[in-house]
Amino acid sequence: MHPRFDIAIVGGAAAGTLAAIQHLRQAATPLRIAVFEPAPRLAEGIAYSTQRPEHLLNVPTGRMSALPDRPSDFLDWFAARPEHAGASREALAHGYAPRRDYARYLADRLHDARQASPASLEVLPWRIEALAREADGWRLSSAQGTALAERVVLAVGNAQRPLPVRGSGALARPRLVDAWDYAGVAAIDPAAEVCIVGTGLSMVDVLLTLDANGHRGRIHLLSRHAMLPRAHSTNPAADEAFDVDALHPLGVRERLRRLRQGMRDAAARGLPWQAVMERLRPHGQALWRSLDAAEQRRFLRHAVRYWDIHRHRIAPEVGAILADWYADGRLVLHRARLDMAVAGQRCVQLTARTRDGRSLVLDVDHVVNATGLELRVQAMRNPLLEQLLGEGHARPGPHGIGLDIDAEGRLLDADGRPHEDLRVIGSLRIGEAWETIAVPELRVQAQAIARAFTTAQAAAA
Repeated sequence: MHPRFDIAIVGGAAAGTLAAIQHLRQAATPLRIAVFEPAPRLAEGIAYSTQRPEHLLNVPTGRMSALPDRPSDFLDWFAARPEHAGASREALAHGYAPRRDYARYLADRLHDARQASPASLEVLPWRIEALAREADGWRLSSAQGTALAERVVLAVGNAQRPLPVRGSGALARPRLVDAWDYAGVAAIDPAAEVCIVGTGLSMVDVLLTLDANGHRGRIHLLSRHAMLPRAHSTNPAADEAFDVDALHPLGVRERLRRLRQGMRDAAARGLPWQAVMERLRPHGQALWRSLDAAEQRRFLRHAVRYWDIHRHRIAPEVGAILADWYADGRLVLHRARLDMAVAGQRCVQLTARTRDGRSLVLDVDHVVNATGLELRVQAMRNPLLEQLLGEGHARPGPHGIGLDIDAEGRLLDADGRPHEDLRVIGSLRIGEAWETIAVPELRVQAQAIARAFTTAQAAAA
């Protein structure tokens, strides 16, 4: 006998856990809900599985509630912890909590939702590898078994890009370490010379761990743009004078001009440039959708890195650590495209090409792959996604990134028809929505999907 569920959630990291919380909270009948997640603990995934105290959230504590209807919920939970007894609530709200605490918070809120809901939740440690259409829903298949569900939420999470270089196949741990291999990064000898490939948020995690371990060796940062993430301002105010609506009819170039002018205007009024980005924060998806396909491609070719470093900022104290490393020469920034890696007896030799055509050669003890998220679904090496694409249940998203969905999160098949009973949450929505991996977006997606599915289940009962 195959277990049968009303709602199946494929993936139990942060996005899947948020979806489970919302389905439990919104259920008015004894629905059977399942989460399929092979990892030993829910709510962690790549972002929140770290146990390193130096890995902080990139959003202030006061804005990280998992529940749209309770905006201070995470702050309430965080402030109630024994180690924060007597701390100023305002200081906690404007601070940046360890990411490991956020996983604990999500697990607690999932427990609370299970206790209060008429629905039941079953967690199965299965890695789903295929979905097949049935007369009344979907058959979910894995090496561990088969289950049936009337409705499915795809929350498969993030995948890391492979190291984009010839010779990387001959590199192995510990010479080559993934940025998300937290234990592997922590095991690097403090005297080692290290090259981190990529200069985004994954790089920041690596540098913080090396710093916490008292690293003494030189660290090379290598990327095509050589631009580091910017820090949040200690002044969290948004520039309400900036006219976001005026951006919608404009193309990418003119938008960038308006943003630069807006930042100059904000500075004249005593506001940091971050105030303009705070004003844009709730409008990211609308701004992306208001670009036509040609302008979206222009953004992806020419402007995406500028957007990322200003939009996805780091805590001020983390920014100070990066600045100190750079100022004292322990951190060397290279603007180049990695070309080849050769593993030797005692080191790895990296060859890269700079923008002016020169060859850059680095001999290092360890290479850390911090190239970030893989956006192309065909390159994610995920059997389930490959099966959905291969059998026509899905198609790649705009510009070949993520899956193609509509604004409601319904997966579109190869002919562009929406599946009412198969919805997507999280990074796979990136082609349609762009801003889709941070908690403020995930919690809204989870709420909307749960509302649609629980309403449909109640109507069918």
